[in-house]
Amino acid sequence: MDINKRKQIQRIFLFFAALLLLVKLVRDQGSDLILNQVTGTTMGTISYQVKYKASENLNYQIEIDSLLYAFNQSLSTYVSNSEISRLNRSGNFVFESPFFYPVLLASKEIHQITKGAFDPTVGPLINAYGFGPDTEPQELNDALIDSLLQFVGFSKIDFDSHQITMPTGAYLDLSAVAKGYAVDLVADYLKSKSITDWMVEIGGEVNAHGTNEKNEAWAIGIVDPLSKMNEQKTFAIARLNNRSLATSGNYRIFYQKEDKIYAHIIDPRTGRAGDHNILSASVFASNCMIADALATAFMVMGIDEAMKILEKDDLLDAILIYQGPQEIEYFVTDGIRETVRVTPD
Repeated sequence: MDINKRKQIQRIFLFFAALLLLVKLVRDQGSDLILNQVTGTTMGTISYQVKYKASENLNYQIEIDSLLYAFNQSLSTYVSNSEISRLNRSGNFVFESPFFYPVLLASKEIHQITKGAFDPTVGPLINAYGFGPDTEPQELNDALIDSLLQFVGFSKIDFDSHQITMPTGAYLDLSAVAKGYAVDLVADYLKSKSITDWMVEIGGEVNAHGTNEKNEAWAIGIVDPLSKMNEQKTFAIARLNNRSLATSGNYRIFYQKEDKIYAHIIDPRTGRAGDHNILSASVFASNCMIADALATAFMVMGIDEAMKILEKDDLLDAILIYQGPQEIEYFVTDGIRETVRVTPD
């Protein structure tokens, strides 16, 4: 073998040796990451958990709680002096926080996509049904519902990047996107700290990026909508990476009065509770605010209308659980079939 060929073989050997060393260093670095966890409550009694991997013990509890507190002071109707509460009392407001305008823009987009099935001006009806800050429901009848519908409609509010105005009698309720939006904000905060592996969950709405402590995609359970609140069972497990997941279902918030069950999913177009066979809608999207809004809208729209929206947008996926002719059935979009496992009975 001549000297040139020998040198060439040596160079190839050294290249692969260096490559193997680099792979080992990367693996060793990943194995040294520590899983940090922060838990707490927000928006009153809603629990949250945040998991993230870092090279050291990093506790962002104070920063996350401060962020969620500021968010609550802006958009919670349960806080009497929040931005949204002051808007609902006065009918006009100049934004003080960075949270209000983005959520209005997203709400407008989803309102258009869903042809009014998602509408945060549904507040007067939410309150009448007893799902607002004043939890005592009114005596519901067609006359009352029809009278409240005159205040509902996204076109009735006017806003720009600085302020919002709306007519007397209107009431804005952003609860259908609040948890999802808060999830996005916490995820963005972790990203700003150069964290690359995290899972943020607030009240069941989730954003996940990277891998968990086992270096696998994050495993997120989806609740069986027919299971009891005190004995909740898992219907499916989804693997989530660089995506958000939000679930809506009438099983979550409801009350019974005089042998009639009232669910919190109200159709803004009719003022009545949704009368569809869909039991639960879990939406996968790039951000959790959009997923949260669409999950609510799908519950209002029903299975057929929801599937039409899913067919038009390849960036969306969903698991829709509904009552079939004989038994519970479900639909899973093609984009997540390989990452979702429906659990056995």
